[in-house]
Amino acid sequence: MKKSRYSEEQIIGFLRQAEAGMAIPELCRSGGFSQATFYKWRAKYGGMQVSDAQRLRELESENAKHKILDAMGDLYIIGKPILGAYSAFRSGHALNNQLLRAPLAQPQAWDVVSFEDDRKAPVGYARPAPAW
Repeated sequence: MKKSRYSEEQIIGFLRQAEAGMAIPELCRSGGFSQATFYKWRAKYGGMQVSDAQRLRELESENAKHKILDAMGDLYIIGKPILGAYSAFRSGHALNNQLLRAPLAQPQAWDVVSFEDDRKAPVGYARPAPAW
């Protein structure tokens, strides 16, 4: 997701200016953002205090980390280390399950490998890479 150039605190400040009576087109022009952006912000942050927005950011981060742990747990079910890349968008247990079933249903699509010398193994094989 694209990072906003405005912090949650700034966004809430713009929303408060609109609540105080500043015309939305004028506010958008002076702030350098579109009216569509303003209405998107109002839908997400409307009525929030700065502390609420900070807590929302923490919850979104916690949710993302939870999804990573869910995916790692689902992939762990295979019982072997996986050498490969994993990227997901809006995944969940159902999509992770499909991810596992597709290659496992095709034995020619994967190999079981081992390394006698862990120093010659790919990064993450002998020493798992950090999740974040």
